[in-house]
Amino acid sequence: MTDSNTTDADEGLLQSAFVLEMVRQMRAIDPYGQSDTLATRELLEPFVMTKEKKRELPIIGDPDEIVVARVKVFYNAISAMIEAECGLMAVPLVNLTHEGFGRAIITVGKLVVMDRTLRDVHRFGFPSLSKMKDEADKILSVALALVGEHPRVAGL
Repeated sequence: MTDSNTTDADEGLLQSAFVLEMVRQMRAIDPYGQSDTLATRELLEPFVMTKEKKRELPIIGDPDEIVVARVKVFYNAISAMIEAECGLMAVPLVNLTHEGFGRAIITVGKLVVMDRTLRDVHRFGFPSLSKMKDEADKILSVALALVGEHPRVAGL
């Protein structure tokens, strides 16, 4: 798993709670265990969408079920992190059209803690694993702040 190009910062990132949850979620959608032998970095590689990779994809395209599953994994992992932090059940809802447009919503009780418009889902990804974690951390901090501000609504 570790090679000569891996730094301590990379190792810390790969051991972070969010990345471990992403791995757990990715393994959960693999019923036949095809990804069991993959290392963490290999398993999360499809989430990295560099500018070069984006250039290879058409501007307009329909997402396949694998891409849609990755989108759901990302928001499921965030929901699991919210639930672990506040102790209340967080429920993700990802609704997409066949063209790759839609919404991702996470609710805690009756409280909507995250609402994102999704576009061009066939190009879903982040410039790096670090950027993916940063985005998830932002969503998580806002969601937890909302739960803290409105505990009665979140507890319904």
